[in-house]
Amino acid sequence: VQLVESGGGSVEAGGSLKLSCAASEYIRPNCGMAWYRQFPGKEREAREQVSIIHSDGTTKYADSVAGRFTISQDNPKAAVYLQMNSLKTEDTAVYYCAAESWSSGICGMGARDILWGQGTQVTVSS
Repeated sequence: VQLVESGGGSVEAGGSLKLSCAASEYIRPNCGMAWYRQFPGKEREAREQVSIIHSDGTTKYADSVAGRFTISQDNPKAAVYLQMNSLKTEDTAVYYCAAESWSSGICGMGARDILWGQGTQVTVSS
């Protein structure tokens, strides 16, 4: 299974972008589909979760993006999206789509297993 992101680019502060992630086949990670981001100069291990949508449709957002970003999914298309509004310069990062599972079957418990996409660059200028 592969995850392919699209929709990144450059935008001025206050603008909007919509990221898309398409899976090569239907997948159902036991925690959910998520978006992470990696800031410039930071290691892979420092990627932060931006948002996650669980199989029951519930969503969670990082405090830094709550109210500005919206995650959604289209199950028949095996796709997940991230609508980003009111973008700030500090949102500049590489954004990664992720299929997130945990060995316990419960989010946050046990060993995390993530299938990553290749990433898409988002650059916000002032």
